[in-house]
Amino acid sequence: MRRNKQWDVNKAMLLSRLFQFLHCAGKACVIPFLTLYLRYLGLTASLTGIIMGTKHFINLAWAPLSGYFAKHYNKRRVVILSSLLCSIGAGLLLLLIPPADKATMTRYCNISAFAGFGLPKTAEDTINYSQLGNTTMTVHAFTTLISPTALSKINTKHIATAGAGQTLNDAILATAAASKHEVKRIAHRQSHRENHKNEEGANPDIPDNSDSKRSVRSRSLKTGSAHGQKPTDVVLEVQHQLFFLVLMAVALWEVLSAPLEWTVDDGLYEYLDFVDATDGYSRQWIWGYLGAACSACGVGLLVSNLDCLLNVHIHRSAVHFYCYAILITLTLLTGTFLPIHVNRKQEQTNKVLKALHLISNDGRATLCALTAFIVGAVGSAIENYLFWQMQDKGSSEFYMGASIAIKLFAEILLSFFSSKILKTLGQSGTVALGMLCMAVQCLYYSFLWSPWSVLPIQSLNAFSNGALWWALNAQCEDVSTPGMERSVQRVFQALSLGLGAGIGSLAGGFIASRFSLEVLYRAAAVVLVIWSVAFLIVQSRIPRQKRVNYSRLLAVDNSDLSDTETDQERDWLVKAMKDEIENNSW
Repeated sequence: MRRNKQWDVNKAMLLSRLFQFLHCAGKACVIPFLTLYLRYLGLTASLTGIIMGTKHFINLAWAPLSGYFAKHYNKRRVVILSSLLCSIGAGLLLLLIPPADKATMTRYCNISAFAGFGLPKTAEDTINYSQLGNTTMTVHAFTTLISPTALSKINTKHIATAGAGQTLNDAILATAAASKHEVKRIAHRQSHRENHKNEEGANPDIPDNSDSKRSVRSRSLKTGSAHGQKPTDVVLEVQHQLFFLVLMAVALWEVLSAPLEWTVDDGLYEYLDFVDATDGYSRQWIWGYLGAACSACGVGLLVSNLDCLLNVHIHRSAVHFYCYAILITLTLLTGTFLPIHVNRKQEQTNKVLKALHLISNDGRATLCALTAFIVGAVGSAIENYLFWQMQDKGSSEFYMGASIAIKLFAEILLSFFSSKILKTLGQSGTVALGMLCMAVQCLYYSFLWSPWSVLPIQSLNAFSNGALWWALNAQCEDVSTPGMERSVQRVFQALSLGLGAGIGSLAGGFIASRFSLEVLYRAAAVVLVIWSVAFLIVQSRIPRQKRVNYSRLLAVDNSDLSDTETDQERDWLVKAMKDEIENNSW
């Protein structure tokens, strides 16, 4: 006699939580720091915005389509494992792209290394080296002229000896004085080339800078000058070549990794639904947040304690990609045991189109969908360039990782009071509060003054992201018919994290490049304040049409009803239908 297959729900939940923890930890190693790495390569804010916008648009279109094919052909596990394996190689592919200029790889990390010790924190500040013949050098000039070997001495040897009776300023001045002869020789060589353009370098004793020769920019400058091109035109050409290489690498990476989350989410939910254990599904995100918080803070601490260049060609930011590859490999091993239910039934109706129909027929749901789009656009602009703003103030990767950990832990803690907050403020009040908190964050980001100043404001993310999305998900449940809750929520997420994030990346990159990061954050704050006020006004004028989910009412415990209630009050079906008629009448 054939035995029935036993379903171990506890084991399935444990594996799914471990998978969620490792996968989110791997993503947190590199995705939040990706725009920072693009800055190291030499890309501008506008080009970075185009790349990030393309990434969001690919995810918007390809994730649901690939998830549908994986379900239709019952190849979910194959899609999950192949996506994890290929995303490792695609992520490491970015490390093969050379920077536009070697100086950009060392410029920012040395500024952040000097911050917090009484030294200038931005590229515009200056250091007065009176011991070097009353000359004033900018941090950019200092980090550009001094060789990486001399810089590593500043970061290691002299900083280590600063505590033994010598201040860090004195240590750096001593290193600068030791490199005085090298700086003068390089400056003399540059001026000699300007005066004798048609001659070779007259001083053969001057050492050539091998690092700059290996950079893409130096090679292109030499080639362009030989063909009579202007240096500015050559620099733009090099930057455009770099842009297209990075764009193709990031697009390939997103195409390979986009099917993963959608397919895993569908497989896990259908498995839990089949064994009637969907109660644990709503708390899966907590494990992902815990993994992302620990990973971002840990990798930030690790990278901050490394030298700027691991060797001549490898920047320390490559450690982000190495940690990503390690954690995704562990995720791949866990994915082989991930519980996935093979559904033999094929759905005849398209739930996405049905969800769009439900949203469009409800005024409050339509307004909330538009709010999700605006929040996604603003949130993308904030996340793309926040680390740029922090870096300009001298923040290291440790502070950046700590800022991610604080906001994620704040959301986790506040989630235990989500129902109480929604009951007290209501859905409209919670959404408005979330947008106002996000506006305060944007305004605060435009006035950062120190490497650590961003940390206190990150706790507001519990309201600006957590509470806001709890209210939006509650609106999804109100407008949904039985079995359509997840589909409506996915439409909201696609409008926010896909379409909104893509357009926000493009617009944010243009504003940051055309004006400044401060203008970008202040403009975002103004937009959020205006829309929060408009949201409250329009929402109050739209009648509430809450649908009755009869499948939930079946779970009502009749023992909660008192003996003094009339028979009509005990009949929950009659009462629910009466409430629905009253709500729809006005």
